[in-house]
Amino acid sequence: MKRIGVLTSGGDNPGLNPCIRAVVRMGIHLGVEVMGIRRGYAGLIDGEMELMAARSVGGIIAQGGTILGTARCPEFYEVSGRKEALRTLNRFEIEGLVVIGGNGSLTGALELSRMEFPTVGVPSTIDNDVNGTDISIGVDTALDTILDAVDKIKDTATSHNRAFLVETMGRNSGYLALVSGIVGGAEMVLIPEVETPFEEIHELIESAYLRGKPHCIIIVAEGWKPGTEALAAQLREHQDDLGFSVRLTRLGYVQRGGSAEAFDRLLATRLGAAAVRALVDRQGGNMVGWVKNVVTLTPLEGAVAFQKALDHDLCELAEIMSI
Repeated sequence: MKRIGVLTSGGDNPGLNPCIRAVVRMGIHLGVEVMGIRRGYAGLIDGEMELMAARSVGGIIAQGGTILGTARCPEFYEVSGRKEALRTLNRFEIEGLVVIGGNGSLTGALELSRMEFPTVGVPSTIDNDVNGTDISIGVDTALDTILDAVDKIKDTATSHNRAFLVETMGRNSGYLALVSGIVGGAEMVLIPEVETPFEEIHELIESAYLRGKPHCIIIVAEGWKPGTEALAAQLREHQDDLGFSVRLTRLGYVQRGGSAEAFDRLLATRLGAAAVRALVDRQGGNMVGWVKNVVTLTPLEGAVAFQKALDHDLCELAEIMSI
């Protein structure tokens, strides 16, 4: 294999650039040229790519986001779009592809693999909902960002005797909310996977006040129904009963920005390098993952078969720690 491509697709996160860097430098080490493809699958279809050298990725390990950019690409959902992408890969004499992204991006990698093009996926999503890996690139840094915010919010909540709803990302997965709730000492966590009636939330806040707690922190995943805004409105109608006044903070896109922490830099480097080795060893059609502290290969078909379920032990632990 003389030339491979690398693209980032889907949502950005702090670990993408370290992974790109690893792909480029491992490729050079193995004597393989690496083409950087801009704007994900959209750039792949349009032929937006350039040859990357060691210096092309110099200094990017500390940068957030992705130097290659990312974009939505409805055309790639269609067979005609995927055929055009394959035509572009052949035109640029690219023999293998590394796709860095979450479930949607890896599904695209699977489709290319089914067209008999050697493709290896790298899991990169702060939702941590990809099968075949214990943790995805970007998760650890996103959790650190959330924890820093929760610690600060807790300070002001204590000063003013308030209940705070802190909304994290997680449209379909409650992983970020669950783990940040545990490590941030929250009184309750609300996630899409678990239905929690309003009465239960009301009782918890009132109980926290009566027990003499100086604050009540509730972490809410954005995908929890009926939604953070609706919950805040309901609670404010009952503030006299609750004891605490209620405030809402949405952390938003700060969770996906910034420089990757040490763990994510190392994880991204190991997985990016492993992806290149897998292509060179003719092991396309797989995703590289991190399982029990070892780099592993999982067929792309299995990696995207369904959303990885939350660990029920974590759910139980969150409830116990909120006493």
